[in-house]
Amino acid sequence: MTADNVAWPTAEGVIISASRFDARETMDRFVSSLAAHGMRVISVIDHGAAAATEGIFLPPAEVVIFSNPRDGYSLMLAAPTIAIDLPLKAIVWQDAEGATWLAYNDPEWLARRHWLPSGSETRLSAMARCLESLARVATTPHEDDSI
Repeated sequence: MTADNVAWPTAEGVIISASRFDARETMDRFVSSLAAHGMRVISVIDHGAAAATEGIFLPPAEVVIFSNPRDGYSLMLAAPTIAIDLPLKAIVWQDAEGATWLAYNDPEWLARRHWLPSGSETRLSAMARCLESLARVATTPHEDDSI
């Protein structure tokens, strides 16, 4: 099922994208895209599977924790509190109607939250563009996708 006609409320600093794929494929595409961009996957937390071990049904919901150490460490040097929000995370989940979503923290919001000093804008803009690209690859069909 796709999320074309469904709106998800947004929280401040969170960027949410509707996916044209199911949760599994969306996460697989996101993780593959991370690797293609030289980022490291640290962990994937499957909340749906964890809930099932307690006898609770939770639609698919996975969080991927990932990093690009060069960017993260330079930001931590500038504002140590940003380490609370690093490494970066993204969640892919399926809602009650069967629509799939991908969300992550906006790097520019993180900069405001942690009072990053001026001079960080170029790196943060690059991070924001990269995450936007990763989300687009994970959620939107492309010409080279097999049908």
